[in-house]
Amino acid sequence: MDQFDSIRPYNDDEVATVLQRLLADVDFLSIITQYRFPVASRYCAWLLRPIIAWKLRKELSEIRSVAALQERIEPYVERSITQATDGISFSGVEHLHAGLPHLYLANHRDIVMDPAFVNYALFQAKHTTPRIAIGDNLLQRPFVSDLMRINKSFIVHRSLSNRREKLAAFQLLSAYINHSILNDRESIWIAQAEGRAKNGDDRTESAILKMFHLSRKDEDFQDVITSLRLTPVAISYEYDPCDIAKARELYIRASSGQYSKQVGEDDASIAQGITGYKGRVHVHFCPTISTGFTDAKQLAQLVDQEIWRDYRLFPAHYLAWAMWEQRDTDLAVPDITKVFEAQDIASAQQEWQRRLAACPAEHRPYLIMQYAMPVQNQYRSLAATHA
Repeated sequence: MDQFDSIRPYNDDEVATVLQRLLADVDFLSIITQYRFPVASRYCAWLLRPIIAWKLRKELSEIRSVAALQERIEPYVERSITQATDGISFSGVEHLHAGLPHLYLANHRDIVMDPAFVNYALFQAKHTTPRIAIGDNLLQRPFVSDLMRINKSFIVHRSLSNRREKLAAFQLLSAYINHSILNDRESIWIAQAEGRAKNGDDRTESAILKMFHLSRKDEDFQDVITSLRLTPVAISYEYDPCDIAKARELYIRASSGQYSKQVGEDDASIAQGITGYKGRVHVHFCPTISTGFTDAKQLAQLVDQEIWRDYRLFPAHYLAWAMWEQRDTDLAVPDITKVFEAQDIASAQQEWQRRLAACPAEHRPYLIMQYAMPVQNQYRSLAATHA
């Protein structure tokens, strides 16, 4: 048994078997049926499921590799982007080393769409798509695990409570990431922190950076990171489909001191994140970091500065900033009219007011903070650069 079998993505020779397993899974077929036929599935899902299974079996019968599967899926991803966004743009591709694997370390706002948009940008730019880190808390049902692992995802064990087991899991994860990049020459995507930045404050957890080094502790930290070609990625959404739900969670945490997820809440977040309106989306690939640090804390600060500076701000961010009572008034943030066209501002004001109206009054400060925080981080970063 390969040491990474418990967490690695599926290989090409496993694709056909996994696809057959998925096409026999009632839960998987039910979700596809609900997505394709939202109204009819309420009344005759039992009739539609075999039809969907037959159609998918026919479409996927020739698929024998992960690359072929991604090519087949790409038009559906493009259709999803067309339906739920006003377009995706990307920049910084010139910073990538053609033909070489990278360790993409990204800010994290959406469970599924963050890596999906990075994948899409890389696919369009003719770069190889990365293997994707996904927490085991999202893999409660067997079909979800199959679905993610057949699409180049690997498992991060986050639900362990025993300290020794946690350390062993981190050691295995570190070894896998290093093996993937150095031996398999396959890129990796992983979020900069565990869990989404629900308050809009994108910050790198130094523990994740230390994890990259864990399996090579006898080597210099900077040398290990340089060998992995660590590349920060800034993903920005004009509108977050889960913003009101995040505001509610932040309010409950602030008022009660804790928040307990309801059964099915992650599934609902995934569905809302995929189908909900996002406005414009931008993905920026920052330059690879190889100097300017000696430890994880310094490296985390460098990654944060890169992501904050290259995060694409939209009109809604400036509208929220103007309303945010906790904003740093010493920052030289320009008026929105100096940055955007009048028509763009008017459209944003309409959508922003709609979101504010849909959010309970006591939750609104947390909704505003989500959109205002990236403005504060960016202009603080710019001020520090020019100091």
